[in-house]
Amino acid sequence: MITLFNYQLYVIDIIGAVIGLFYIVAEYRASRWFWPLCLLMSAFYIVIDFSVGFYANGSICIYNFLMSIYGILVWKGIVQSRTKEERPFGSCPLWQVPVLVAVTAVLTVALWWLLRLLNEGHEGIDINLSSWLDGFSSALCIVGMWMLAQKYWQQWVCWMLVEPIMVVLFWMSGNYASAMLYVVYEVFCVLGILSWRRKALEQRKEKKS
Repeated sequence: MITLFNYQLYVIDIIGAVIGLFYIVAEYRASRWFWPLCLLMSAFYIVIDFSVGFYANGSICIYNFLMSIYGILVWKGIVQSRTKEERPFGSCPLWQVPVLVAVTAVLTVALWWLLRLLNEGHEGIDINLSSWLDGFSSALCIVGMWMLAQKYWQQWVCWMLVEPIMVVLFWMSGNYASAMLYVVYEVFCVLGILSWRRKALEQRKEKKS
């Protein structure tokens, strides 16, 4: 443990935050290193989340780890591609939007009920509120990771909603490095929406021409 400006920082939390910085930059750039970094960061946050009692988000990190393998296959065109070419940037079809919203709502309620059943709570936060926040953020992560694997630019909207929740949860639990990391993530969410949407439109125009 390291003390900085009167805050006690966990070493594994700092390492996870550093990996997370490389991760978000790679995601923004859609780099070939993104998915390997996602695998590594998911492994770190499985340990961090379970150590501080974020059981829903810890379970989501296991899901993220598995989805990273799936994402590699989709982006490389190994699956879901007739041409076997690298997957282009895309936009979520309108018909999928209400389906994804409904899935998020159902998952939120289900996870909230499960967390209340397990009596999960975080110091300094009302147990009912923390269960809702943890459940909602976890539901968004499930949907967001699926959209990310499809390379939809709207996946950034999911993370834009998740980051403020994670800032609160990690800060209240004393994981300050992770809390600050998610503040940085929020900035990248805005930049990511602009960048990925522009690339999706450019690739659509190239395909039509």
